[in-house]
Amino acid sequence: MVEEVQKHSVHTLVFRSLKRTHDMFVADNAKPVPLDDESHKVKMAVKLRTEYGSVLHMPTLKENMREKGGPATGDPYGHKQYSGNEGEELEYVITGTHPYPPGPGVALTADTKIQRMPSESATQSLAVSLPASQSRYCCITSLMTAAGVGEIYRHAGISERSQPPGMSVAMMEPGGNKNSALVPKKAPTMPKPQWHPPWKLYRVISGHLGWVRCIAVEPGNQWFVTGSADRTIKIWDLASGKLKLSLTGHISTVRGVIVSARSPYLFSCGEDKQVKCWDLEYNKVIRHYHGHLSAVYGLDLHPTIDVLVTCSRDSTARIWDVRTKASVHTLSGHTNAVATVKCQAAEPQVVTGSHDTTIRLWDLVAGKTRVTLTNHKKSVRAVILHPRHYTFASGSPDNIKQWKFPDGNFIQNLSGHNAIINTLTVNSDGVLVSGGK
Repeated sequence: MVEEVQKHSVHTLVFRSLKRTHDMFVADNAKPVPLDDESHKVKMAVKLRTEYGSVLHMPTLKENMREKGGPATGDPYGHKQYSGNEGEELEYVITGTHPYPPGPGVALTADTKIQRMPSESATQSLAVSLPASQSRYCCITSLMTAAGVGEIYRHAGISERSQPPGMSVAMMEPGGNKNSALVPKKAPTMPKPQWHPPWKLYRVISGHLGWVRCIAVEPGNQWFVTGSADRTIKIWDLASGKLKLSLTGHISTVRGVIVSARSPYLFSCGEDKQVKCWDLEYNKVIRHYHGHLSAVYGLDLHPTIDVLVTCSRDSTARIWDVRTKASVHTLSGHTNAVATVKCQAAEPQVVTGSHDTTIRLWDLVAGKTRVTLTNHKKSVRAVILHPRHYTFASGSPDNIKQWKFPDGNFIQNLSGHNAIINTLTVNSDGVLVSGGK
């Protein structure tokens, strides 16, 4: 007798499968690993002995003692407190390069050498009366003299928020000014952008017969240049929007244009595998850069040296000497088309984004990858460098991500697009503009 199989609806079967998949693969990996108290106590004890053993013999604050001989309230781990002579009034000596009187011309006696609790004003007066090198040492020593083990823990690496309020150390410069080197800093917060009126359409300029694929403004802000799928490059007057010049020479879509700030040259690249250098005094091509095996998608000029960088569908970026047309390096490592490339004067000097979902930071001298960033899940078609900050942003259908140089540390996601992001730009005020389709 064949046992009948229980039938379920498609809805039930689908949700069973979803639940099984969810249980197998979904885990909250963003949560930090729980801290083991015993391991943390051992770690802190080792740090105290190795790094602060030279000051553990100093007396602790009397008011921090719960009871005579008990642990201090500032010590959450119950370590032994090193007090002075128990049962006696503790006296704190401010140590420095020499015993000091409370003022100039006062004789050094037992009363003038010893101060029961060194106050901030006394420390300031000492810092004013001593040279810079001595005052720094004296102030640090005096603060350490009055410090308890709880203060030592704070310097051993425990987070600020776990300490009682008021436990901050400041070095005094001669003249009573505080040096903020030892003052705890607040956690960085993202600045709130300044509101500005909505941007309005100023002018529509027409003239190309195909998609406009690239645009660049010349450094003097007098004119700008566009490249199009109609295989032409057009130069327009920025103020009036009138056409000044049309350049023909590419035999396929023009994908990148850039104007040099160091010479009267315009560089262009296109899907015809060509990279051209145009002399704007004669309005003709003076150099060709041959080497790419497929369509060239983007290009950029180095800001300080005569170097041109191009990226291509052949999965490589190439570095060219502008004057000799020689290929200096072929930057290989991407496994799919390289869609965008940017240059800067600081290290890393070349940044590329690719359809293989990665961003690579390159060593320009060696021609090798320094860092590969794999946070994106979809193709990276746009990268832009901030003109003032040491950061950059990358655009992908999953997110716009902000990164920090030189190692490509991730800063934040900028969400909002639900489309393929083809272009990014940012101004010196930190306003980022993105374009997608």
